[in-house]
Amino acid sequence: MAGGAREVLTLQLGHFAGFVGAHWWNQQDAALREPTDTQEPPGELCPDVLFRAGRTLHGQETYTPRLILMDLKGSLSSLKQESGLYRDKQLDAAIAWQGKLTTHKEELHPKNPYLQDLLSVEGVLSSDGLWRVKSISNGKGLTPLTTAATPEPLVPTEGSIRVWSDFLRVHLHPRSICMIHKYNHDGEAGRLEAFGQGESVLKEPRYLEELEDRLHFYVEECDYLQGFQILCDLHDGFSGVGAKAAELLHDEYSGRGIITWGLLPGPYALGEPQKNIYRLLNTAFGLVHLSAHSSLVCPLSLGGSLGLRPEPPVNFPHLRYDATLPFHCSAILATALDTITVPYRLHSSPLPMVHLADMLNFSGKKVVTAGASIPFPLGPSQSLPDTLLQLGGATPWTPLSACGDPSGTHCFAQSVVLRGLDKACHTSQLTPGTPLPSLLHACTTGEEVLAQYLQQQQPRARSSSHLLLTPCKVVPPYPCLFSSSLSQQGLVLDNPPTGAAAGESIPVLGALCSSSSLNRTLGDLAKELTKLNLRRWASFMDAGVELDDLGELLQELCSLAQCYQHGDSLMD
Repeated sequence: MAGGAREVLTLQLGHFAGFVGAHWWNQQDAALREPTDTQEPPGELCPDVLFRAGRTLHGQETYTPRLILMDLKGSLSSLKQESGLYRDKQLDAAIAWQGKLTTHKEELHPKNPYLQDLLSVEGVLSSDGLWRVKSISNGKGLTPLTTAATPEPLVPTEGSIRVWSDFLRVHLHPRSICMIHKYNHDGEAGRLEAFGQGESVLKEPRYLEELEDRLHFYVEECDYLQGFQILCDLHDGFSGVGAKAAELLHDEYSGRGIITWGLLPGPYALGEPQKNIYRLLNTAFGLVHLSAHSSLVCPLSLGGSLGLRPEPPVNFPHLRYDATLPFHCSAILATALDTITVPYRLHSSPLPMVHLADMLNFSGKKVVTAGASIPFPLGPSQSLPDTLLQLGGATPWTPLSACGDPSGTHCFAQSVVLRGLDKACHTSQLTPGTPLPSLLHACTTGEEVLAQYLQQQQPRARSSSHLLLTPCKVVPPYPCLFSSSLSQQGLVLDNPPTGAAAGESIPVLGALCSSSSLNRTLGDLAKELTKLNLRRWASFMDAGVELDDLGELLQELCSLAQCYQHGDSLMD
C-alpha cells in the first residue's frame, strides 16, 4: 500500500449499525473494483485510510477493513466469526491436542442464497487451507458478483435479508468481530435494551480486555492514526456500549479524532410504549455521554423526530424506499456517510478528523446534523450553476438527523461535499456574451460555484466545501431504490424511457451542519423526559441508571440545547 495514509479505525456497535456498516463496506469495495481504464481520475479518495494490508498464515496478501464490530449472539447468521481468510490458531491447537474432546454443536443457520452465489463465484477455503478466489486487475476487493446462469449482477431480495451479514460482501479480519454472548439478537428474552446494560458490558473484564486487545492490534500497526469513527446504535443498549467505548478511546488515545455516528432505524409504531420509551431514554443518554467523549456526534435517521411523537419518514424525490426495512434505510444512510466523510479520506489536502471537528463544534457545539441529496438532481443538459439556481433559497439537501424541517434555522458552521458530476458541467455552459442569470454563472471553477452558493445561503456560517469527480457506488447488493426518472449515471431525465434506472453510480451532495435546529430538538428531548413517570419504567432504571443520573442528564441536555440558540456566538 502507498505510504502516508492518515489511518482511521472504525468501531461498529449494534445491529442497525451492522446494516449501515455492511452497505458502507460494500460501497468501499465497489470503489476498489473500479476498472483501471476508467475515465474518472484515480486517487481522489485514499482507501488505505479505511483498509489495511495484511497476509494470511499461508502467505496470501489480504486487504480488509480496519474494523472492530460488536453485536449480539445470533446476529452473524452463517457468517463465521473468525472469517474465512485466516486459519484460526486456536483451531490448529485443538487439532494438535491428542486428548479426549467433547464437541457441542449448534444448529447451523441456512446460508443466504445471495451469499451461496457469492461463495460459488469467489471460491471457498480449500482442504489445503488456501482461500481460492478469482484474481482482479487491481488486486483489491472482490470480483463482480455474477454467475454463468445470471450474467447480470445478483441482487438480494428484501425477503432474503434477516441480518446485516446476509449481504456483506467483503472479507473481514479475524480480529474484527467481537460477539456479546450474554445477550440475544433474536427472541423476547435476553435482549440488550437499556443504556445501563450497555455500559455494564464494557465494565466486564471479559469484554473490556477483548476490545482493548483488538484496539492495540490495529492502532499499533498504523503509521499515522488520525482517529476513530464510531457507528453506534442509539435506540437500544448499544447506546451505552458506544458511550463506554468513546470514553475508553478518549482516555487511551488523547489527541486523536473521535467522530460518532449515532444510528436510529426508521419510524416506529405507537403500539409499543416500552420500546418507544426505552428508545427515547437511550437516545438522550447516548447523545449526552457520547458528546462528552467524542470530538463530534451526529445522529442519523430517516425518521422525522427523535422524540416520542412519530413523524413521517423523510422523502427523497427520486428514491422509492420502505422505511420499515433496515436493508433500505441503512443503504441510504451509508450513502450519505460515504459522502460526508470524504474530507478526512482524501488523497491530497485531507482535512484531518480533529480539524473537521474543530471547525464544526466551536463554542461547545459538539452535536451536528447531517443532510444529503441522493442523488443530486442534475439534468443531462444542465450545469451546476443552473441546478443550484433552480433550488432558490431552499435547503439543497434532505435532513437526516431527525431534527425536523431545517428551513428558517441558522447554520453556525458547515462542511459540504458534492461528488459525481462531470467536470464539463461544473461551470456555466452559456454562450459567451449571454447575460448571466446569477453570480454562480460567473464562477470559473466548480469549487468556486459551490463555495459561492454556500456563502449566499448562509453568509455568516463557517463553511468548508469539497467537489469530487468520483461518484458514489450503488452496485448490488445495494437495493433497487431509484425511480425511473434517472439515467444510468443517476442524472434526472426530462423524458425517461420505460425501465430507466440508476446504474452503478450516482452524484451525491452531503452536508454536516452545526445548526440552531438542535436547540429545539435537544430542548424537546429534555421536555419529554421531564414528563416521564419513571416508576412505570423501573426496568430501565434497574439496568444500572439511577434517578440522580436522570437529573444530571436533563441538565446536560438543557446546556447542550442552549449552545444552539440562534444568535449565540455568531461573532466567534
